[in-house]
Amino acid sequence: MQLLKDRIRRDGIVKPGNVLKVDSFLNHQMDIPFINEIGKEFKSRFAQSPITKILTIEASGIGIACITAQYFDVPVVFAKKSQSVNLDGDMYVTKVESFTHKKVYDVILSKKYLTPQDHVLLIDDFLANGCALLGLIDIVKKSGAVLEGAGIVIEKGFQDGGKKIRDMGIHLESLAIIDSMTDSEVIFRP
Repeated sequence: MQLLKDRIRRDGIVKPGNVLKVDSFLNHQMDIPFINEIGKEFKSRFAQSPITKILTIEASGIGIACITAQYFDVPVVFAKKSQSVNLDGDMYVTKVESFTHKKVYDVILSKKYLTPQDHVLLIDDFLANGCALLGLIDIVKKSGAVLEGAGIVIEKGFQDGGKKIRDMGIHLESLAIIDSMTDSEVIFRP
């Protein structure tokens, strides 16, 4: 998606440790007209899939998932990274290690929001090592729902997450795949 690549080149900041900051437009301050274009692109790439739910993980993927969901006319559910008093009933639980936070979370989703009748599209902002996506895949498997695919805004192609997911036979669509990053340049896969 050329619009995304151009925006990353213009506003993205590469930090030590292969961290790409896109918080000025994607996952802290959100440029809604821009994210609207991302939602349209995901709809285009998964138009033939019978999506009934969009699933993401707390927190950065929620806004992207919500805007994408309006094009599919389906609800968004998100896996929470912590137990809270308003969570009740049976839960799907899996462990996820966060690349950026260097922490392992018990990720939780109420069983009443994901059932074997659902056809699920996973949406997230980044794919690096694949831990978050693998956790969401585990939740979908536990639910008995059909996993239709995963939409990622930015994939770090130099890390192995994308390969892991594709090797599982999952339909993975990344809008921008980065081959390498330096302080001064981001190189995208053609």
